[in-house]
Amino acid sequence: MIKEKNRIDNISLIPLGGVGEIGKNMMVVEVEDEILIVDAGVMFPEDDLLGIDLVIPDITYLKENKERIKGIVLTHGHLDHIGALPYVLSEINVPVYGTKLTLGLVRGILQEHGLLKEAYLRHVYPGHSAQIGSFFDVEFIRVNHSIADTCALAIRTPVGVLVYASDFKFDQTPINGEMADIHRLAELGKEGVLALFSDSTNAEREGYTMSEKVVSETINDIFSSTKDRIIVASFASNINRIQQFIDSAYKYQRKVAVTGRSMINNVEIAEELGYLDIPENTLVDIEELGKLPDEKIMLLTTGSQGEPMAALTRMARGDHRYINIQHGDTVVVSAAAIPGNEKSVGKTINKLMKRGAEVIYELVSGVHVSGHASQEELKLMLNLVQPKFFIPVHGEHRHLEHHAQLGEEVGVPRENIFITEPGSVLEFSNSDGQTVGSVKAGRVLVDGLGVGDVGNIVLRDRRLLSQDGILIVVLTIDKSGNIIAGPDIISRGFVYIRESEELINAATERVENALKKCEEQNITEWSTLKSRVKNALGNFIYQKIKRKPMIMPIIMEV
Repeated sequence: MIKEKNRIDNISLIPLGGVGEIGKNMMVVEVEDEILIVDAGVMFPEDDLLGIDLVIPDITYLKENKERIKGIVLTHGHLDHIGALPYVLSEINVPVYGTKLTLGLVRGILQEHGLLKEAYLRHVYPGHSAQIGSFFDVEFIRVNHSIADTCALAIRTPVGVLVYASDFKFDQTPINGEMADIHRLAELGKEGVLALFSDSTNAEREGYTMSEKVVSETINDIFSSTKDRIIVASFASNINRIQQFIDSAYKYQRKVAVTGRSMINNVEIAEELGYLDIPENTLVDIEELGKLPDEKIMLLTTGSQGEPMAALTRMARGDHRYINIQHGDTVVVSAAAIPGNEKSVGKTINKLMKRGAEVIYELVSGVHVSGHASQEELKLMLNLVQPKFFIPVHGEHRHLEHHAQLGEEVGVPRENIFITEPGSVLEFSNSDGQTVGSVKAGRVLVDGLGVGDVGNIVLRDRRLLSQDGILIVVLTIDKSGNIIAGPDIISRGFVYIRESEELINAATERVENALKKCEEQNITEWSTLKSRVKNALGNFIYQKIKRKPMIMPIIMEV
């Protein structure tokens, strides 16, 4: 049971991600000496994060307080809510609570990182609760979203009830027949809710978000009118959408092949757990597609976001191992571009069209509907829950501002609405709410197996190299500091030496003059020699062609 309410006056809430940004969702709930974590997600890198694979929350605060953490609760199985779990659990091994499909996807991620055996995963059904520590009773409430088993959370604490609804919509005709538990949300509102944390992704969109059933009609139209191959790119986690495509493939007597690692993994997991119903003899190996006529083929693939190494992107480039795009192919991109990915998605669509495919995507047809609530549904959530305090989450700053305005429209006082940022510490009592400080927060960059070893300086160097290239100056000196060979200038990504001999010769002469001055002044310290070379060469190059390549002097002693 939860400890007596009258003993505790305040509760602290600290977003470590997911506010002022879309992605890396993580919320810390703190009562007395106990901590509960809600979600642990990643964010995918934007174009300026050169070479970065993932962005995860900075969990310094959690590592400093690991003995106080009682568990992690998950709202659903999207990577922006579960993708950082391997990095968190490698530092803080605590129980993880989630619904059946969510934990199925978590198992796959942890297996890849070799952490599954040590993980403590606790399955909770929608409509049921889990007691976590002494202060937290967490109820999982079914809501609709673009992945099955999504739940809002009602977190009962000694100070009051928190409702955390980071990703949701109210779909009146869901594909799986499981509507959001509006009745339970209304009951909580009548009982009294201290604070609501609500999804701001579509706070700028008027009206209601369309039902997933709309997509079903479009899919059937595509299959009934298409004679050749159908290639479908979607989020690998959108199991309901994948089911619709499989149903249509079966109806129109097409075999289904799957490509892309995450798509293959998720289809296997969802089928094994009973969330995908695939008719017998419908699935075939991708290697067998060449034996089938085009009108009998449907291919499910990753790459709806234009990811460089995803299967659809490789098909668009023409370097996929099994599939070459050809005239007559119909490619269905059944997903909206995540903010920041619009350019990559557009490039992929252009390349597919150049190869002769007909491409059907969100802007020209109804092959996708959002999984996030629009303005009228956001107002409905506010009216159902009737919170004393309101914190918009899951959105960039403009989304949070628009959502705050909706809160005011339905009667939440502006002083009770908090637009926050990662690391801010919110403190609530029954009568008051305020921002009381901050903790260390931000982003940690994952590059291959390296976590946090790429920072701003490395990114700056990568940007420099990508923009202006590098000049390497090599010279050899003896033990007395006399130059016995060089300087030789090597260019990479700056100019092609054979076509710029005059410039390189002049640059070499400038470096030689700088080294002669050092010799005359009896300067033999390596750091000084390197500094003189960099300054002389950098000034000369900028003066000549207004470019600033990275300059790297290399001195060898013999």
